[in-house]
Amino acid sequence: MEFRTFVFYFLAAILVFASLRVVTLRNPVHAALHLVLAFFSASGIWILLQAEFLAIALILVYVGAVMVLFLFVVMLLDINLDRLREGFWSYLPLGSIVALLVVAEMGLVLGGMYWGVLESDVPQAEAGYSNVQAVGRLLFTEYVYPFELASVVLLVGIVAAAALTLRGKRKSKSVSPSQQVFVKAKDRVRILQMPAEKND
Repeated sequence: MEFRTFVFYFLAAILVFASLRVVTLRNPVHAALHLVLAFFSASGIWILLQAEFLAIALILVYVGAVMVLFLFVVMLLDINLDRLREGFWSYLPLGSIVALLVVAEMGLVLGGMYWGVLESDVPQAEAGYSNVQAVGRLLFTEYVYPFELASVVLLVGIVAAAALTLRGKRKSKSVSPSQQVFVKAKDRVRILQMPAEKND
């Protein structure tokens, strides 16, 4: 077995294992850690196929958004954060294992050009070719309608999230400017005439 094939099966096995653990674990902290590991494994496989843009986009977008996902899970499940902080050291072994696996994957992928790990059968382009430019051209020419549909779906999701969080009537003390324009002084100010009182 070639070393490149070994790296692929190694990353694929970690990806399958991490994906299964994401959906089977009950602890959201452990699930988020396994999700990070799954994203790193998938980006490593893409780098083997020399799809660097997709791999970097996966790490920057999804791994960066994992912490937001974790925060949403904590907020929606109403998890006791004090109890989680007390058990910080119990997460250290699992976190260390995930961190070591991520470092090992990054070392294998980044050192792939020296060890012949990168896929050589992928058709190579000329020197001025850019993956980003090719993806952008395909996105806005052949796949423009799915791209626009995805943007509409995201917009509907944003509006739905805002609508779900607004519960009840808004208790605002702001006054409408149109009502302020038509206010008259006699409606707001009343002058009283009172006889003077003398102290004996």
